[in-house]
Amino acid sequence: MEHRESHDEFILREMREQALQESLKKARKMIWVRFQKEGIHKYPAALQDPNLATGDEYDVSFLGYPHRHIFHFKVSIEVFHDDRDIEFIQFKRWLENLYNTGTLQLDYKSCEMISDDLYLQIRERHPGRDVTIEVSEDNENGSITTYSKQGQ
Repeated sequence: MEHRESHDEFILREMREQALQESLKKARKMIWVRFQKEGIHKYPAALQDPNLATGDEYDVSFLGYPHRHIFHFKVSIEVFHDDRDIEFIQFKRWLENLYNTGTLQLDYKSCEMISDDLYLQIRERHPGRDVTIEVSEDNENGSITTYSKQGQ
């Protein structure tokens, strides 16, 4: 014998479904892309700063000379709906082109400085969104910075 849903069961099921739909609407959604760029940079202070040029096993004075890294990026950006608000292949290509065209340069900057420069470009193109940027040297050491739309 087939069970027929009672009126109370129907109401309960509808309330659960409505709560689920509300939860989905309120979810904060972000997309992310990864890319990498080869760069030469240096940390000029490392040559002179006694905290860096220590002369022992903690000496990093070599960072004062130009050296190569593969900078790895992971950029997350808030989206406001779930149907390609920002298409991530286009977003990734645009980010890569900021470096390819010389709009942004890696120069002698720290990972945090590189992140800030990149964020300013993203904010101009996609204002009013939370953004998180990870930048690492050789995918080994790096920084994570979260930028809040409230700060805009």
